[in-house]
Amino acid sequence: MAVAYNYKEKKVITIGVVSELTGLSERQIRYYEERKLIFPERTKGGTRKFSFQDVERLVDIANKMEDGMQTFEIRKMEKKKQHKNELRDRMLKGQINAAFNIRK
Repeated sequence: MAVAYNYKEKKVITIGVVSELTGLSERQIRYYEERKLIFPERTKGGTRKFSFQDVERLVDIANKMEDGMQTFEIRKMEKKKQHKNELRDRMLKGQINAAFNIRK
């Protein structure tokens, strides 16, 4: 049986490749990491590894920055979006538990 996982979440892309894919400089990518907008993994040697989701996120960040948004505004929007998603997930879980009469 095959293990299902989302390849877009797997952190395997180096900063140089991300730079080529996004058109951002490596310095810009590091800056977005410093500003807590992106969270690459690190290898034992300290090399940053990014996912395809990270690449998409970086393009989105760059577009918002081009439109005049500040990094703190982008971070605030992301936190709000994450909070909404967490609430939605809890509500769905509660509805499923209620529908199947599951008690904790």
